[in-house]
Parts: sequence; C-alpha cells; structure tokens
Amino acid sequence: MMKILGVITARGGSKSIPRKNIKELAGKPLIAWTIEAAKDSGVFDRIILSTDDREIADIGKRCGAEVPFLRPPELAGDTTPHLPVMQHAVTWLKEHERYDPDYVCILQPTAPLRRAFHLREAAELLERTGADSVVSMVEIPGHFSPHWAVEVDDHGLGKLLLSKGPIRERIPRRQNLPKAYAHSGAIYLFRTALLFDPVDPSFYGDKVAGYVMEDKYNINIDDPEDWRLAEATIARLRAAGELAT
Repeated sequence: MMKILGVITARGGSKSIPRKNIKELAGKPLIAWTIEAAKDSGVFDRIILSTDDREIADIGKRCGAEVPFLRPPELAGDTTPHLPVMQHAVTWLKEHERYDPDYVCILQPTAPLRRAFHLREAAELLERTGADSVVSMVEIPGHFSPHWAVEVDDHGLGKLLLSKGPIRERIPRRQNLPKAYAHSGAIYLFRTALLFDPVDPSFYGDKVAGYVMEDKYNINIDDPEDWRLAEATIARLRAAGELAT
C-alpha cells in the first residue's frame, strides 16, 4: 500500500488578502477546506501543515492537521518556491521522526474546492498508471486554445504560436480543436525521491499523469476578486446540492 504524505502549505505573510489562510470562507477558515478534504479522502498516511505562523498552526491543529514544526522564516518569503519548502518538510520528518513516505502531495489552501473524491481519484490514477507524478488539470476553453494562439513579431506580423504557420492555416472550427489542458494548482502528487534528485529535483519526473478536474471546482485564490468568486461558487454548488454545508 502506498504511504502518502499530505503537506498543506500556509505561510503567514499573505499581502493581497491579509491573513488569507485563516480568513473565513463561507463559514470556516480557508485552510479548513483543504484539511477536511484531505482527511475525508482516506488517501493520506499523514497530513501535516507547513507554516511559519503560530496562529495558523493552532487553527490547523484544531481542524485536524499535524503541525510537527514551524517553517523557518527564510522559507516563508513572498517569492519562496515550493520545492525547498517541501524538501524541508520531508527532511525534517525523516531526521526527527524517522518518517519516510513513498509519495508526497502538495495541498495548497488556495484551492478550497478540491474535494475528497478528487484526491482519491488522483491516487488511483497514480497507482494505475505507475506514473512518477499526478498533476491536476482543467480543460482550456476552445476560444483560449493554444492552437488558436498567435504570436506577433517585431514588425507587427502574426503567425500561429504552435505551428509557426500562417494564420490562414488555423483550425477553423472550435469543435475540431485538440483538447488542451492547464494546471489547476489543486493537486501535485509525486514520488518523494523526485524532491532530492541530484540533477533535476522537481515534483514531476518524466512520466506525469494528468488528472482532469471539472472546471466548476477550479478555484485558485490569489486576490480579493478570486475570493468573491470562491464565495459565489460555493453558494452555487451548495444550492445545487453538490457541496455540503
């Protein structure tokens, strides 16, 4: 059986929405949405919260996450990438608790509509495909398709971005466009060893499986407008009986 560590990343220094990770979204702190989905999924051997903030840590514990450490301040800056944060979490658990999971899953609180069934299906996809990683994705609407995208050169002349051909060669009907997908940011599930690859540490590896989520669950909260959209989406899903209160 796969031993999967879920790591919720929630630093204290959000600027676009102050104290974002513990601000109440539709009746509960933002991090609670992710913690509850992770617990309900039954996928994880452990669910930990990586934060530099004691108040976030306390709320995370009350919501059911482990907080075995406080993240060092140098790993909690505005521009700190996720890779060293995840390396720190896994290394700390191995050195202090002799805990070494087979797989790790990044769970960002800014994707509150990621549900328990999404996590179960992503883990099943990982096991079924034998992939190095599973990344959540959403379908790009046809009118935003990269196959219709155009680049414009320094002389103001355009050509198709992907094929580099003339614009007249564009696929005319949206229905004939190949499906294209973008990262949703909700799930990054990967082999732990990838974090410490001596040549190219990453969350991906060579064999990446795409777990496609319905667009209605694709919420990533970065600014106040995203927050309002999340509230409206939750209200709509609850009214339709697709989301518990």
